[in-house]
Amino acid sequence: MTPVRVGVFGLLGSGNVGNDGSLEAILGYLRAEHPEAVVDALCGGPESVTARFGIPATRLHWYRGEYRTASRAGAVVGKGVGKLVDAYRTAAWVRRHDVVIVPGMGVLEATLPLRPWGFPYALFLLCASGRLLGTPVALVSVGAAPIRERATRTLVRWSARLAAYRSYRDSQSREALRSMGVDTVRDEVYPDLAFALPTPPRSEPSGTPGTVCVGVMAFHGGNDDRARAEEIHRRYLDGTIRFVRALVEEGRPVRLLTGDAADLVVVDAILEAVDSPLVTAAATSSLADLMKEMAAADSAVAVRYHNLICALRSGTPVVALSYAAKSDALMEAMGLGAFRHPARAVDPDRLLQQFRALERQAAELRRTLAERDAAAVRRLRRQFADLTTAVFPRTGRSPIRQEV
Repeated sequence: MTPVRVGVFGLLGSGNVGNDGSLEAILGYLRAEHPEAVVDALCGGPESVTARFGIPATRLHWYRGEYRTASRAGAVVGKGVGKLVDAYRTAAWVRRHDVVIVPGMGVLEATLPLRPWGFPYALFLLCASGRLLGTPVALVSVGAAPIRERATRTLVRWSARLAAYRSYRDSQSREALRSMGVDTVRDEVYPDLAFALPTPPRSEPSGTPGTVCVGVMAFHGGNDDRARAEEIHRRYLDGTIRFVRALVEEGRPVRLLTGDAADLVVVDAILEAVDSPLVTAAATSSLADLMKEMAAADSAVAVRYHNLICALRSGTPVVALSYAAKSDALMEAMGLGAFRHPARAVDPDRLLQQFRALERQAAELRRTLAERDAAAVRRLRRQFADLTTAVFPRTGRSPIRQEV
């Protein structure tokens, strides 16, 4: 049997644990259902991906300063030349594969600051190369959101149109693509790929108030908030500091969690401002690490999307500091829609009230989370079965068994 050559693509290995968790989930699926597959990656941090996951990896961009501001003539020329070189490099990489998978991530959204000629252009090159060379590109459980900026919207729309397979992690994502002119009639909605990862055992509540996990983020608003990014960040940070200080005054231990290397500056700011031995920071490098921290806590407050998923999957009631529709959709789907708070306007007094209401209902919410999590896991298995049928070459293997 000729091995199936599978490529995975995205901002993987770049310090975002949510993105790497999506890769981990896809690799688990491939190893279980396509063990003959030969897998490699085109990604943001190839050294990190190879070291952690044991697969060969190639750098996504030829120009290493792609995501730094080009303030000098040499940098501007380097970026321009890099766009041309990347077109060739991407096509050559795609040509070597039978299937290319983009595992989860918000690849069709701009809910955080994003330049069109960065990742959106790279994704367009991938999908266009796949269509031209006959290699199916699968966008699997991806996130999408309406995009106002014309160039980014155009690149995202054409990337989606050129992909051979699309599925979304929530209905809002599918609707966003439809509103941008993509035919989504045959596209399905499945849970985020993180629901395919194993969960740790949960610590039993002690009966006395315990640790609160607070997931933080270097949050400056979205793509449309650049003019007031610092104002948004200051309001988010001040509100979070005041909330953490209120918990400490009640004697509650607080565990600070991150989801990206960029978040460490926020951790440092909170530790300096509150200055209490009750506030500690966890060293986490994977979704498994985050889930262990969440499982050991009584409750949580979090802003990053995959911090929320880790709390929900661990059975830990959580208040979402929501900055995008994806967080709202996730909380509604898991039965915690009442426990959302705007990340752009953190009101520590109101947040504390929501947090106390969350803890009063904790026992009931844990039961709800267990039921919703089991249903999401079953749906994700159906997603993998559909993916095998849709884009993998016929190998004589039986389809994945679906649970009822």
